[in-house]
Amino acid sequence: MKYKDDKKKTEMKSILALEKFKTYNCCQSVLSSFAGDLQLEEAIALKISGGFGGGMACGETCGAVTGAYMVIGMKQVTAASTGTQKTAIKEKIREFNLYFIEKHGSLICKELLGANISTPEGQALAREKDVFNKLCPRFIETACNILEQKF
Repeated sequence: MKYKDDKKKTEMKSILALEKFKTYNCCQSVLSSFAGDLQLEEAIALKISGGFGGGMACGETCGAVTGAYMVIGMKQVTAASTGTQKTAIKEKIREFNLYFIEKHGSLICKELLGANISTPEGQALAREKDVFNKLCPRFIETACNILEQKF
């Protein structure tokens, strides 16, 4: 399953998400960029996704990835989710994961950043390496582009 990130064709949602990342966390940036398409108020999207940045504040699943999961879920599942819908959403999440891992090698924030930002030492290392400006925007862009191109 090949995903090719076309550098010449930057998707619109990734541009919006990168602008939002100047103020919001990675998860908020991804979910709120799709809020209009999902008939979701932006303020609600920001509240829902607020605790998922920085790998859920513990360096685990990348916030851009969890934001993408939220978008996929809202596109795929109705309020009265059936067993079939649950299976379909899991398959969509697995598919997204494959594309993201193909591009970046991991879904885990501390692996992607090379620092565990849930610790003071990791925060210092992340700031020293400037990962929030050098790496995080790539993950946000990839998540948005995968969503726009594949979902």
